[in-house]
Amino acid sequence: MSSANTPPRVRPTQWRWERVARRIRVPLGFVVAALYVFESWRRAPEPSAIAWSLILVLPGLWLRGYAAGYVKKNRELTQTGPYAHTRNPLYLGSILIAAGFAVALLSWAVAIALAVMFLLIYVPVIASEERFLRATFPDFDGYCQRVPRLIPRLSAALVPVQSALDGGDKTEVTPGNFSLALYLRHREYNSAIGATLLYLSLLFLRPALALLGRGLR
Repeated sequence: MSSANTPPRVRPTQWRWERVARRIRVPLGFVVAALYVFESWRRAPEPSAIAWSLILVLPGLWLRGYAAGYVKKNRELTQTGPYAHTRNPLYLGSILIAAGFAVALLSWAVAIALAVMFLLIYVPVIASEERFLRATFPDFDGYCQRVPRLIPRLSAALVPVQSALDGGDKTEVTPGNFSLALYLRHREYNSAIGATLLYLSLLFLRPALALLGRGLR
């Protein structure tokens, strides 16, 4: 008889692909970044598109930073802060950032590459992480019923807490507190640094290469 906390059976092909996805997601990220640099060199980005991209990039950076100040990986099931709205605020922030830079470049090639990367890499990674959380934290299934996987709910989900008075459970909003120490421990500032470097490449890569080309003549 299986336990309620026993993770669902995983097909061998699914397990193998999740292992492959974890191994190749960083190298594939570099490939997509190289494509992005090539596309930004191939044609001059439009200033208006770069400005519009900030509508997606800045909220994405904020969401990742906000989530990094709450999550305690593998130690507790975080259900407060942004995790009261979506179970994967870090991935959602990454999607917003990636979509913003695709808008900045107005490149279908980059947009398609980013979409394929998310479907092939992050979907199985999210599934694998959810199996771990389900097997580790008994209240994960209840959390899944209250909070959507990716698209955020507007209001914060109620968090069940044990009532010392009646011995039962009650639900209430527990907002939690943002921790700067956690933010720094997770080194989430690297996302802001990376985004800044990408914007600098959009603005100055072509002029710098043109200047270098003239100097070599």
